[in-house]
Amino acid sequence: MNELLLAALTIAILMVTTWLISVAIKDASIVYISWGLGFATLATVLWSADDAKSNLDTLLWLMTLLWGLRLCLYLARRNLGHGEDYRYVAMRKRWGPAFPLISFLTVYTLQGTLMWVVSLPVQLSHRAEGSIGVLAVIGVVLWAVGLYFEVVGDIQLSRFKADPANQGKVLDTGLWRYTRHPNYFGDACVWWGIAIVACSVSVGVWGLIGAAVMNVLLLKVSGVALLERSLVRRKPEYQTYIDRTSAFIPRPPKS
Repeated sequence: MNELLLAALTIAILMVTTWLISVAIKDASIVYISWGLGFATLATVLWSADDAKSNLDTLLWLMTLLWGLRLCLYLARRNLGHGEDYRYVAMRKRWGPAFPLISFLTVYTLQGTLMWVVSLPVQLSHRAEGSIGVLAVIGVVLWAVGLYFEVVGDIQLSRFKADPANQGKVLDTGLWRYTRHPNYFGDACVWWGIAIVACSVSVGVWGLIGAAVMNVLLLKVSGVALLERSLVRRKPEYQTYIDRTSAFIPRPPKS
């Protein structure tokens, strides 16, 4: 089967299944958990279905699998048992009985589409035989840097939130001293790294579209822009933090 079609079918099955579970348990928030799990599942299906998989294909599978499972487990531990996200609670009140269908169209279908686009580097690597060379090494280094920022940033944030004394305060130590969103920066680096590795095959260049889309999502849509509107309202110190700290790319804070 064509890799792009197989990827679309895999994502469709995953999203429909997750949506049905969300309807049954009345919690649309599980869509967050399916994000990382979806990439890990997609990469595994493509790798398993490829009878002529190369070392490059295996490398991309492992990179995507590790990132996806880590993110899935982190979000599951953070979110499960804490009720539905307030945004979906508001949507549920607004749409009433129509909410399940609305959530399928505006949340699950949209996320599935974005997953297909972002995962283009992994899909396209299977369309041509490639080998591990300089581009792959560069991509792996960037991916490793990104995973470090994501993992360490999440750990630092979790520890900060776990201390009741930090209620209402702003985390500005550790990686958070150099960027307001080390986890989002790390996420972007991971996918640029994966895309660069995929460029080891000529058709893989088109996979850079996936990394660019992820970058836009993190900066302008569901990441930095969305989160900071809420943080400025809830935390008086946050505007001062914005004034001295880079939004995305790490750099020393302004004095």
